[in-house]
Amino acid sequence: MIREYKTIREIAGPLMIVKGVENVSYDELAEIELPSGETRRCKVLEVNGSDAIVQLFETSAGINLAESKVRFLGHGMQLGVSSDMLGRVFDGMGRPIDGGPEILAEKWLDINGLPMNPAARNYPSEFIQTGISAIDGLNTLVRGQKLPIFSGSGLPHAQLAAQIARQAKVLGTASNFAVCFAAVGITFEESEYFVQEFKRTGAIDRTVLFTNLANDPAVERIATPRMCLTAAEYLAFEKGMHVLVIITDITNYADALREVSAARKEVPGRRGYPGYLYTDLATMYERAGRRKGAEGSITMIPILSMPEDDITHPIPDLTGYITEGQIILSRELYLKNILPPVDVSSSLSRLKDKGIGEGKTREDHSGTMNQLFAAYSAGKDARELSAILGESALSDTDKLYAKFAERFETEYVGQGYETNRPVEETLAIGWELLSLLPVTELKRIKEEHIAKYLPHHS
Repeated sequence: MIREYKTIREIAGPLMIVKGVENVSYDELAEIELPSGETRRCKVLEVNGSDAIVQLFETSAGINLAESKVRFLGHGMQLGVSSDMLGRVFDGMGRPIDGGPEILAEKWLDINGLPMNPAARNYPSEFIQTGISAIDGLNTLVRGQKLPIFSGSGLPHAQLAAQIARQAKVLGTASNFAVCFAAVGITFEESEYFVQEFKRTGAIDRTVLFTNLANDPAVERIATPRMCLTAAEYLAFEKGMHVLVIITDITNYADALREVSAARKEVPGRRGYPGYLYTDLATMYERAGRRKGAEGSITMIPILSMPEDDITHPIPDLTGYITEGQIILSRELYLKNILPPVDVSSSLSRLKDKGIGEGKTREDHSGTMNQLFAAYSAGKDARELSAILGESALSDTDKLYAKFAERFETEYVGQGYETNRPVEETLAIGWELLSLLPVTELKRIKEEHIAKYLPHHS
């Protein structure tokens, strides 16, 4: 039942107090009707007895306290979902902005959803091919996993996000794969980049794109990732699709949360973020996964830029606790023009061993992965030693490792943003690089795999 009130008592910035309300609940959606007939949307932030504090999505300019009416709609924020969402671009509130028609909703879903019950989850175990060697070969993404990308300001996470959205697929089920992409608090230029990039490559046909711009209200920024996840849940668990959710940038989301929290005069926690930041992030991240009895799944790649490249900052710190690993972008590699600049040494996918091996990728994947990690680590050590003591201080084997590290960065990691490598090609490049080293150094790979796959080995 819709209830209407003309008891607005106070407006402070985006916040407004409405007196004498009944049966109004937290997070409920409301509309303000101005004397001119114009309506503006808002939501309930707090209920104190018969007083409700609401936050406006738009400006409070021009609101006449005596003449304006507030209507409480009796439900939280909702998204109208339908299969027709694929190929469409929406704003942060789920309204189409691509010039196309309104979506004819099959149903309306509350965007807050519910985190998935651990007892109802299936264990992630199927390989997702992103076409990016540094991820597929060394930090494998698995269907139903949450694998964030930790970036820094100025690093090319937008290009990497677009590349993953364009190339990712579950092998053998290409037709049933969709991407839900939420761009949160970005500039108009970045928004246009994503839209044009997806249109250029045809990836838009299987993508639902939500864009929230930096000049949109903070309260809308908090809704955008949840809009995206609601669309993903519908496609995954009601339409049986394998959905990849990419959200960029979680830092903008957390800053909006801090802004709203400060407006509500809540006690701040670390660095001014609200004390419930961990819980809030978890309610989003935990909506990803595989559900028992459901055909579809949600795999999530949240992207966040670490302020001052500080991995101990609350946002990457808390994200690391909730998710299964992280892909870290390196400023050092970026300055060497190695793109995408994935720092494979610091990155980690905790489920990588669940998605590789015979029947998933190839039987030699695990051994070559471990060997490449070890060889790259030794190569970096050799390079450092050479920089300090000179190349003459290196043994012949050390020189081979240093050469390996150099070629590993340029050929294996630095594949660029337009190259889409099948996992077989990634493994082949790995073997080609390992052939630089003496066979006696390949201690982490089974001998039968060396005999079968190592080039120039007889």
